[in-house]
Amino acid sequence: MAAAGSTVEAVTAWSMELAQLHRRIAPRFARAEPRQRALAYLQGLLSPVERKNGWQLAEEAGEVSPDGMQRLLNTAHWDADAVRDDLVVYVREHLGEPGAILVIDETGFLKKGTQSVGVQRQYSGTAGRRENCQMGVFVAYSTTAGHVLVDRDLYLPASWTDDPERCRAAGVPEGTPFATKPVLAQQMVARLFAAGLPASWVTGDEAYGGSATLRPWLEAEGHAYVLAIASNDGVDLPWRNAVYHVSAREVADHAVTAWQRLSAGNGAKGPRWYDWGLVTLAPPDRPGWKRWLLIRRSLDVSHERAYYLVYAPQETLCETLVAVAGRRWTIEESFELAKGEVGLDHYEVRHWVGWYRHMTLAMLALAYLAVIRAQQHAQQASDAKGGTWIPTSYR
Repeated sequence: MAAAGSTVEAVTAWSMELAQLHRRIAPRFARAEPRQRALAYLQGLLSPVERKNGWQLAEEAGEVSPDGMQRLLNTAHWDADAVRDDLVVYVREHLGEPGAILVIDETGFLKKGTQSVGVQRQYSGTAGRRENCQMGVFVAYSTTAGHVLVDRDLYLPASWTDDPERCRAAGVPEGTPFATKPVLAQQMVARLFAAGLPASWVTGDEAYGGSATLRPWLEAEGHAYVLAIASNDGVDLPWRNAVYHVSAREVADHAVTAWQRLSAGNGAKGPRWYDWGLVTLAPPDRPGWKRWLLIRRSLDVSHERAYYLVYAPQETLCETLVAVAGRRWTIEESFELAKGEVGLDHYEVRHWVGWYRHMTLAMLALAYLAVIRAQQHAQQASDAKGGTWIPTSYR
């Protein structure tokens, strides 16, 4: 975690930040033993240990067996949702900004057998094919200072919710209903806004943009969105005092009158340039707001296109919409960081409670890293200006 040339003072500050984060969540643990082991678990997730499973984390903590780590995840008395709420407050305090974006996506966790909660053979974008896996739906918080995962829900296929005995054996709470991934996403976004996490936009891929329930709910709540849709998804296009329901592809073929060349943000090779078209759709009920279809066209000979439904204040610039669409990929980066740095996918639990507890602690570790990086950037900026910077936690 330490960058080259890091000072002893910086490492001490990092240790103090982690200790303060642990004190924040400590009241969620009824007993001292799991309270202290939660700190050891976080330290293990942040360590360079290759596989962050029970055995490896126990060894890193100096324990002779994984029993304590397994108890922390499976049977100890503490509330993962309450720790999740603490995580949201921590992110709000350190990274919160009014123009932030909530990014929705799912990721797969490959599993063997049939006992792990929610597992079945299903398509996983992680693997790029159908695999035996669990699917988790997540929301990332994307800001100019960094991006982190702030909420999570396990997707339970109907093959599970239709089998109460199987759910009971895996510790699924009694009466948990089947919920689609967009419904899970909506519940999480609602929680985050209710918690006061500031954000101006919601974005996600076609699985969420194509939802018949998520978009109307966002509009009813007054939340702006830029959501990807498939080329054959229908949109309402006004024409000569009438409204026609046509595919996004048809709109791009016939209704785009001009293309703007804009960058969707920086990638590994610099700015990501595309041509963009923006077409006004049938107006919503909310005064001062508009719906658009945003079309992205590649610059190569294929002219490959992508489509986004937009709901936003009418004065919103196309450049802003492009920037929001471009930030959708920050959740992929969050997944990569979470799996590569804090072991999001290294767990070996099978039950509902264990899955939520590991995910929550891994997300907390990822948020800690994002805060440390933001503080380092602030320090570097202050040094460049010749000022004195004090971390937020110690002001």
